[in-house]
Amino acid sequence: MRIKLSRLAELLDVELEGDGECEIVGLGALASAVPGQLSFLSNPAYAGQLAGTRASAVIIGEKFRASCPASKLISLDPYVTFARATALFHVEAGPPAGIHPAAAVHEEVRLGKDVSIGANSVIEAGAAIGAGSAIGPGCVIGAGCEIGPRCQLRRAVVLYPGVRLGRNVQIDANSVIGADGFGYAFDGGKSVKIHHGGSVRIGDDVDIGAGTTIDRGVMDDTVIGNGVKIDNQVQIGHNCVIGDHTVICGCAAIAGSVVIGRHCVMGGASGAVGHITIADGVEVSAMSLVSRSIAEPGRYSSGTGHMKTSRWKRVITRFQELDEMALRLQGLEKRFKKD
Repeated sequence: MRIKLSRLAELLDVELEGDGECEIVGLGALASAVPGQLSFLSNPAYAGQLAGTRASAVIIGEKFRASCPASKLISLDPYVTFARATALFHVEAGPPAGIHPAAAVHEEVRLGKDVSIGANSVIEAGAAIGAGSAIGPGCVIGAGCEIGPRCQLRRAVVLYPGVRLGRNVQIDANSVIGADGFGYAFDGGKSVKIHHGGSVRIGDDVDIGAGTTIDRGVMDDTVIGNGVKIDNQVQIGHNCVIGDHTVICGCAAIAGSVVIGRHCVMGGASGAVGHITIADGVEVSAMSLVSRSIAEPGRYSSGTGHMKTSRWKRVITRFQELDEMALRLQGLEKRFKKD
């Protein structure tokens, strides 16, 4: 792809300062870009690389205008503008429409126009696949599943029976949607399985990374809202409700019956215990555990920062003594009050 910088500025709706006739053929990082490439600067930590960049143009904020030697695309949010630029230069040839001879598609399946079904995929009775959707090789679509238009299931994705996807849902390899949740009742001697009769409903414009699992509900459905972005290897338990445009980063684990609001961020390897509610606009730091409901927006963290092991051993010893120290302090406070 070749595109003049002036046209690129129009498409990205940003101000151009520099040579509008310059042709851009791709994207590159500040430190490694070559002439003909577009780069960006959003994190001030990389500002030192700006002076030496060989990129033909750079997406920058206003405060770096004077220090950029290349042509400039001035943006209020350079990272968002860069994200939109990646869509212009990302070329991915979709699979051809049609059913691969090695696929097994039940005669009662309803297929929209231009649907692609890859080799060794199995589509069970009563499933419906919307126009322009692509089912990659080795996928299993359970009975009664509904897949909206322009969805893409990459490879070996499993949808258990009754799962519903909205429009433009992307699911990467080896993800499992709609398996039973981890539900058991202990009768005093053994664990009795709770069978799950609900399913999973996923909204529009949802991305789900590789190796992620989303469990079906017990009676009601597990619900993933519109625009939610879920990273690789995430676990979402039964009956969870994830609000619109929330982001869940890699290896996060959400226990059952958690309600997460809109525009939240669950950091990498973070977790939430079951049966709690997280308000709209909450950001949870990486590796933090949410152990009770959060009612107000903001950034929340738990755990301790890293330190050398020798010091950490001393600190954790003191941590174990905190309860006893607090009791002694309370006793001293009572004595002072009497005096």
